[in-house]
Amino acid sequence: MQLSLLPLGSKAKVSKLNVYGNIRRRMLDLGLIPDTTVETVQISPAGDPKAYYIRGAVIALRKEEASKVQVQIL
Repeated sequence: MQLSLLPLGSKAKVSKLNVYGNIRRRMLDLGLIPDTTVETVQISPAGDPKAYYIRGAVIALRKEEASKVQVQIL
């Protein structure tokens, strides 16, 4: 499933990044590497972006970016 579809309060593990180049490097730098646990912690009033708890930090990602991250629900 795509990270952008992960419901509020749910946890998942990153399984794959479907993006290349500079955006892939940025996501890896943010901690989105395989087997990393991610939790959706907040959704903006407009629904985009969402805030995710990743490796001890809260990171906001737009739907376009989060849809490139494949996860498995825990």
